[in-house]
Amino acid sequence: MAKILEAQNRLFKNIFVCKKCKAKIRADPQKILKGKVRCRKCKKSAFRPLKKK
Repeated sequence: MAKILEAQNRLFKNIFVCKKCKAKIRADPQKILKGKVRCRKCKKSAFRPLKKK
């Protein structure tokens, strides 16, 4: 299966998942590392990158 770069970027770039409530959020990775981004649902700042299928 050929991988299209634009589709990969749209689906996985700058998308993180909350470790507590599993909500997806799109944010800058530097802001995630500094802890400046909070989850919309549970207000936690613990995120992980979205896993590729």
